[in-house]
Amino acid sequence: MEVLSDIEIARRNEMAPIEDIASKINLNPDGLIKFGNTIAKIDTDVAVKDSGKVGKLILVTAISPTPAGEGKTTTSVGLNDALNKIGEQSLVCLREPSLGPCFGVKGGAAGGGYAQVVPMDKINLHFTGDFHAITSAHNLLSSMIDNHIYWGNELGIDVRRVVWGRVVDLNDRALRNVNVNLGGVANGYPREDKFDITVASEVMAIFCLSTDLKDLQERLGNIIIGYTKDRQEIRARDINADGAMTTLLKDAFLPNLVQTLEKNPAIIHGGPFANIAHGCNSLVATQTALKLSDYVVTEAGFGADLGAEKFLDIKCRKGDLSPSAITIVATVRALKMHGGMDKKDLKNENIEALKNGLTNLEQHITNMQKYGVPVTVAINQFITDTNDELAVITECCEKLSVKSFNCSHWSDGGAGAEELAKHIVEITKESSKKIKQLYPDEMSLWEKMKTIATEIYGASDIIADQKVRKQFDELQEKYGHYPICVAKTQYSFSTDPNLKGAPKGHVVPIREVRLAAGAEFLVVVCDKIMTMPGLPRVPAANAIHLNDQGDIEGLF
Repeated sequence: MEVLSDIEIARRNEMAPIEDIASKINLNPDGLIKFGNTIAKIDTDVAVKDSGKVGKLILVTAISPTPAGEGKTTTSVGLNDALNKIGEQSLVCLREPSLGPCFGVKGGAAGGGYAQVVPMDKINLHFTGDFHAITSAHNLLSSMIDNHIYWGNELGIDVRRVVWGRVVDLNDRALRNVNVNLGGVANGYPREDKFDITVASEVMAIFCLSTDLKDLQERLGNIIIGYTKDRQEIRARDINADGAMTTLLKDAFLPNLVQTLEKNPAIIHGGPFANIAHGCNSLVATQTALKLSDYVVTEAGFGADLGAEKFLDIKCRKGDLSPSAITIVATVRALKMHGGMDKKDLKNENIEALKNGLTNLEQHITNMQKYGVPVTVAINQFITDTNDELAVITECCEKLSVKSFNCSHWSDGGAGAEELAKHIVEITKESSKKIKQLYPDEMSLWEKMKTIATEIYGASDIIADQKVRKQFDELQEKYGHYPICVAKTQYSFSTDPNLKGAPKGHVVPIREVRLAAGAEFLVVVCDKIMTMPGLPRVPAANAIHLNDQGDIEGLF
């Protein structure tokens, strides 16, 4: 049997005109702004103007990620195709891929095998230019800060306390720390600066949490760019940057419509980092999708302890969303790694390692059940999985009153996830209940963080030095109603990436607190988080090229 790469599978697929895809969700062609024949932006004013539909939201999350892979996006696409295959109207809502991981080591974010969104090459590269617009809006603010300082610094910005850096949507470790304004008096006041990757920008987080252009501009204006010498906040609107930034984002703010390999609708829009931000596609995309389709399948970044928790406690809180079901993706391979097995041995059956690793899945299931939403498990199958191994996972889930489904969507497309789809329809028949948030708005910032650590990470407590505790106290008065966005390793419930499974009783150290006044959440840094990744020794970019026919090769 010939095993094709993702891009070969995608290239052999004949795509439908985007108008045909739009018709499946009753989207009038007048509501499309076309980018060729297979990609379009959705004019939300036209598309959902008179829609009274309120679809059911299905959240796809996963166990703690491992190098063995879990397949969250692939499962989201497969489940969406399966729902359509059994006669339901469904679309999938996903994040846009970043060029950094694409040319680095992680790869793209368009699914895989026979559960992909297409055209995968365009989606993984420039797509509709949304990320470029976000990069430009961020860097426009950066240049306006230095320009304000150059022309007299009327606001008294302390050049040592400028907190707004610059971004580029590539992995480039050389830009992590830079000096700017060098070259003499004509070039400005020399100072230290930095670059982050575009997906780590607060503009990206704001972009994905705004409900309309007015809200977008308000939030952009709230960005804190720096402080005066007496530590007074200076915001983007103080240097009149919010209007121009919004103008740059006007077209990008419209959601993007594409299709799956099985010619079902997919909306792909936005993509903030899942550790420094909330890791979900845009709120406007999700809200638009719910007005267009009976079912909306969406995903949240990393494992359920980071992605799903932030989706439920930040995005759902901001957008008044309530998922009707949560699906946790797991693989036999990843669970065996959590049980202590080496990656090179994963093709071999090992029931003991699997049972040890199941503690990770059990913790994620228990965590998600706290939100009062029906939970199910999708086992993303590999050819090396044995029947005995799959049976062990099924038995584990049954003990927690959760059904698991062996899904072969990677190789079989929607047909490989039909049983999961039927179960989703069954458990969402009753009207959706309002989810139970993990903490109320009025809880103190410190207690919110402690609640996340103890309830989700299995920690016994949180600790911080006096300087950080003082930050919490100072922020409480003005920003105490903000939700918490935790920045920590995605590989463990703890802050030690080497602690697999489900460690208990650990203490979560808080190293830093960052105020995201535009995104309206508090970033609590519990780990050394890299906001500008570097390329690996052998980057994926080494293999990417154009062949003699002008087609892209080496892209996964």
